[in-house]
Amino acid sequence: MAKRIKNESQFKALIDKGYSKEKSARIANTPNAAEKGGKVSPYETWTKKELYAQAKVIGIDGRSQMNKKELINALRNN
Repeated sequence: MAKRIKNESQFKALIDKGYSKEKSARIANTPNAAEKGGKVSPYETWTKKELYAQAKVIGIDGRSQMNKKELINALRNN
């Protein structure tokens, strides 16, 4: 069963920019992903628990074994 894309226009724009379908879907399905920067504090100020929760929403594999620095890196690069 295919997952529903919550933000179709953002998904299509990311595909057009060359992102993979998987990464585009993850971004388009993340709550508030379309908001402009500056509204969310930097990941370094988040707790490990908050970073883990965000990694879970995005669907990052191996998150339970990651330390705070690794979670930040995974969130920025996925």
